[in-house]
Amino acid sequence: MALKVHKPTSPGRRGMTGYTFEEITKKRPEKSLLLPLKRKAGRNNQGRITVRHRGGGAKRMLRLIDFKRDKIGIPGEVLAIEYDPNRSSRIALTQYADGERRYIIAPLGLAVGDIISSGPGAEVKVGNALPLQQIPAGTMVHNIELQPGRGGQIVRSAGAAAQIMGRESDYTLVKLPSDELRRIRSVCMATIGQVGNLDHQNITLGKAGRNRWLGRRPTVRGSAMSPRDHPHGGGEGRSPRGMNPKTPWGKPALGYKTRRNKSSDKMIVKRRN
Repeated sequence: MALKVHKPTSPGRRGMTGYTFEEITKKRPEKSLLLPLKRKAGRNNQGRITVRHRGGGAKRMLRLIDFKRDKIGIPGEVLAIEYDPNRSSRIALTQYADGERRYIIAPLGLAVGDIISSGPGAEVKVGNALPLQQIPAGTMVHNIELQPGRGGQIVRSAGAAAQIMGRESDYTLVKLPSDELRRIRSVCMATIGQVGNLDHQNITLGKAGRNRWLGRRPTVRGSAMSPRDHPHGGGEGRSPRGMNPKTPWGKPALGYKTRRNKSSDKMIVKRRN
């Protein structure tokens, strides 16, 4: 996929890049796989903001994605490659032999007319989903399950791919895009190939308004606030922090460990850092 460079007709256009969408083959989404998506603007079920700097943005509809790939042994034909506003990757509309249609994450190299399948008997080729125990070492995979039957939870964004490194009894060693080496149960499913839309990381937004279209609100520096609003605030003129960097709530902002999931620590063979 190539990038589109705009003519500098204004300061916002200078340096701005966008998608050419040349891989998109269908503009209208599949109606049966759409759901309304209510914008929560970073608020939880109590109405309190738990994620800051969210809100506004263009309206979106939710596309139902098949992360489980549980159509075991039923071949499906790729009908279209579509745009999904809710993720960085493209999605592929697939029609299975029994007539059902589903969206899957579109891997690099998947094209309209390709036949895909899932299950232990599937061939090791791009777009097919297999248990980790049946995927050869060195193969690039994405959409990996962490618990059998729960559906793919990791390696789903544009350009992402993990690599099968080897096996230890009931577990498969997988090298994640972060360079973390992790044990995952060999009965968990993964999809062959690398997620498409590789140029997503090369997009330059160009202007603040484009961030607002995506639902991202402005971020104010702590040093621009008053002392009552932020530990970095106050002082005459531009002041140094005078302390280790802190969050608005006084917690260390750099190098402070926030990981709380100790139950899966034993699955990590080599950490990403």
